[in-house]
Amino acid sequence: MRYLFFVLFLASTLFAFKYELSSPTIANGKTLLIKFEKDINIVYEDVEFLGHKYQVFDNYVLVPVSYYEKPKTAKLKINYTDYTKPNSKIIELQVLKGDYKQEKIKVQKSKVSLSKKDKKRSAKEYKEATDIYNTITPEFYIKTKFIMPLNSKVTSLFGNARVYNGSLKGYHSGTDFRAKVGTPLIATNDGRVVLAKDRFYSGGSIILDHGHGIYTCYYHMSKFDVKVGDIVKKGQLLGLSGVSGRVTGPHLHFSARVGGIQVDPIELIELMNKNILRK
Repeated sequence: MRYLFFVLFLASTLFAFKYELSSPTIANGKTLLIKFEKDINIVYEDVEFLGHKYQVFDNYVLVPVSYYEKPKTAKLKINYTDYTKPNSKIIELQVLKGDYKQEKIKVQKSKVSLSKKDKKRSAKEYKEATDIYNTITPEFYIKTKFIMPLNSKVTSLFGNARVYNGSLKGYHSGTDFRAKVGTPLIATNDGRVVLAKDRFYSGGSIILDHGHGIYTCYYHMSKFDVKVGDIVKKGQLLGLSGVSGRVTGPHLHFSARVGGIQVDPIELIELMNKNILRK
């Protein structure tokens, strides 16, 4: 269910600005959308929340919350300029614990207890990806609503705790779609290819930069039809699904990042499609 909240803030300069929250609360692993009413006298700069800063683009900002955040009341600071004077507004938000389940998975021992060589490789790949996610591209490639990367059944949801061979190793950082080897995978929206390579955990991996700090990721692929630097269109073939990386069977692992933080990709798409994208 979509919630809509309007807030009116009266400042000492006798003007008012309105902002709209997508929800009065935010669960770990989810994304909050804040939309600001346009005003020629106000420039919305950025939003600070839980130790992170997020830039306002086109009078809206996406505020992601890490899966590892605990339930709490947290302060969100809106920084803006009115009549050339820097100002700010603080509001309180409730961070909730998401309703996530637990999954038990059996994999090869070598994929759980890593060798020094594999640890070094995975650490290098993690840093490479983190550097990508922390890059905020001011250009917004997206022009229309998101679509799904394929038409298939979801087999595992974002946020489920992952227990590998009886040991808790983290959480499911994306959404899995059923996909036999060789299934065509398409871009969920316009973007630029910023990574296309084989990695230890995610196997054949493609990452798309959609601009404004939004990234989507396509993992365990068997074939690439695009390369780094390519500008792709929504619905364009990225490659084929596979069984590469740390997997128990063929499927697509689809994930998303906002402002460097991993979030529920399906919830993000629904949020953008309902509130920002019009076609």
